[in-house]
Amino acid sequence: MPNINYVTKSLAIKIIYYGPGLSGKTTNLRYIYNHLNKDSRGEFLCLETPSERTLFFDLLPVKAGMIREFETHFHLMTVPGQVFLEASRKSVLKGADGIVFVADSQVPLLDANLENFSGLKKNLLHNDIDINLMPLVFQYNKRDLEDLIPVDAFNRLFNSMDAPFVESSALYGKGVFETLSEIAKQVVPRVKEKIFWERIKTDVNNVMKRKFAVTKEQIIIKREKTVTLEPGEDQLQMKKIKFMSQEDVDMEIAKLQQDFLD
Repeated sequence: MPNINYVTKSLAIKIIYYGPGLSGKTTNLRYIYNHLNKDSRGEFLCLETPSERTLFFDLLPVKAGMIREFETHFHLMTVPGQVFLEASRKSVLKGADGIVFVADSQVPLLDANLENFSGLKKNLLHNDIDINLMPLVFQYNKRDLEDLIPVDAFNRLFNSMDAPFVESSALYGKGVFETLSEIAKQVVPRVKEKIFWERIKTDVNNVMKRKFAVTKEQIIIKREKTVTLEPGEDQLQMKKIKFMSQEDVDMEIAKLQQDFLD
């Protein structure tokens, strides 16, 4: 259910990028960050364990225009892909309004994709969510590489619900904004129906106000920390926060969702 603040007239829509480790979830968010005008997106937030090796989640707020009188943001988040971080994935999925499943197209990674997608369905059920009722887009990533799983095979194995799918190469930006647009087309009408009881077709282009504009302006790096990107990319401004326990993460997720509306 979207988070809504009637006092500040703000609305937060939570979109989760889910998939196996190294499939390209964070790469999607990095590309979106680097190719949005700085007035259209917030700070890139990264929550880590004390070892700085295991990611709990990434967070990128993106302005999405107005729905009625409410200023709307997409709250883009990733889940950790490592198999031993199941509790963190369940926590991040709470309150999700839409999901992008980022699959690694390389043939040797088929089993990892299948295992992770099975875990997604179980974790949604844990949160009393039926995947068939959840806005969902499949992103078949890394299509620029060799030895790839055919798209038809992907759809037979994963996409029995006939959800939208996008072929992508997130590292180079191919399919990144197309994926975000596809999930927006599904999520926005459902948000309007849930909150405003509207059953209408939504022109997502109007809702987004075409905020997805490429900017050539260099990003100022805070805390003198940078993340290495491909040549030609702006450098990523990333705030890193470390937590000691799963309880800390659960509390921070709840706090971030509330702060996002203030």
